[in-house]
Amino acid sequence: MTLHATSAFTITGWEPETIDDRDGVGLTRTKVTKTFTGDLEGTSVAELLMAGAPNDSAAYVGFERIEGKLNGRAGSFILHHNAVSVRGEQSATWTIMTNSGTGDLQGISGAAQIVIDADGGHTLILDYDLTADTNFASNG
Repeated sequence: MTLHATSAFTITGWEPETIDDRDGVGLTRTKVTKTFTGDLEGTSVAELLMAGAPNDSAAYVGFERIEGKLNGRAGSFILHHNAVSVRGEQSATWTIMTNSGTGDLQGISGAAQIVIDADGGHTLILDYDLTADTNFASNG
């Protein structure tokens, strides 16, 4: 059964480090921290590898550990980011890494959306399942 969570979040830290920048194309590693309120109450830390090019072209990949309570269940999980912007047209996927759930969130799977409203507020929308991972066999 798919569950749903909606949480506002605030970016509390943005620490970019230039890796390479030449001919108008830059590579950056950025540490991002967030605080979540709503169905997800908690914090996160992410490492993003970002590339920027002329004409509003950019891409990034990254991993984010989200820790807190998701609809009352305490634990953490890893969110895998993959996003591209081509001349301002954006596409992105945010998926929960298989077997990354801890605590009450063991067995979590699913995907997220990030919505930015007209005032610049950010919302995470998470559609997820909490089922035991049947790929682990007991050797007992």
